[in-house]
Amino acid sequence: MSQIAAKTYESTPARQVAFIGLGVMGYPMAGHLARAGHHVTVYNRSAAKAAAWAAECPGNASAPTPREAAAGADIVFACVGNDADLRSVVLGADGAFAGMKPGAIFVDHTTASAEVARELYAEAQKLGLHFVDAPVSGGQAGAQNGMLTVMCGGDAAAFDDVKPAAMAFSRAFTLLGASGAGQLAKMVNQICIAGLVQGLSEAIAFGQQAGLDMHQVLDVIGKGAAQSWQMDNRGKTMADDKFEFGFAVDWMRKDLGLVLDEAKRNGARLPVTALVDQFYADVQKMGGGRWDTSSLIRRLR
Repeated sequence: MSQIAAKTYESTPARQVAFIGLGVMGYPMAGHLARAGHHVTVYNRSAAKAAAWAAECPGNASAPTPREAAAGADIVFACVGNDADLRSVVLGADGAFAGMKPGAIFVDHTTASAEVARELYAEAQKLGLHFVDAPVSGGQAGAQNGMLTVMCGGDAAAFDDVKPAAMAFSRAFTLLGASGAGQLAKMVNQICIAGLVQGLSEAIAFGQQAGLDMHQVLDVIGKGAAQSWQMDNRGKTMADDKFEFGFAVDWMRKDLGLVLDEAKRNGARLPVTALVDQFYADVQKMGGGRWDTSSLIRRLR
């Protein structure tokens, strides 16, 4: 079954693009680029997955290294796991930078550190390339539906060049400042989510302990000031003890680690975020590393 949902695409000039990293996010994102009419070459550590993607998107191609995928591309998109993964596909003899033509743009959708974004931006500048950090929000469903929110840092000219193509998988694609600003904005996003999920967990656990019909309660309070995306999309599944809906606890802990490291550097005080990070560590100890982030409520039962 396809991981890429139907979407209506705006008419934009076809570009030669590459996409590096075909995980739960990258696979459908690359697919939307192909279906929007761009010429896409993909790279993935598992060659079988890259071949499967190419079979699903006829007329496009896969390559055995990031360098070969990036060769001739106007834009190279990437979505990998962490800072180390990012460096491994960007730098070195087989990295994307080694294959990119002068003036090409690398767009990184990995949730990574602001530090690595600035490092790779500087390296790109030395090589006559451009680098935009562009982490995403919207989860697996957003990637499949082509409705991601993308937070960008970098130069305005590179951003403007990339945006029409990137709208194939985005509902919003916004420049927030200089290099690293996209990653910092994603950290703000994750801070908000951590606190919201813990509050929703406590509310649902409290209501169930009090004997309330939480489906009915959520319907009622969801029409008032307590309403949130988390409540609308995860409240009832949390009440039903179901946690198979996308963004995993392991990934959230990685993201919150980036947040807390950055807070040490900039002096921000994040007492609730630090506490929720430890609560997620408890969920990991319960065997829930692959449960979605709404599984915080499991600690309370």
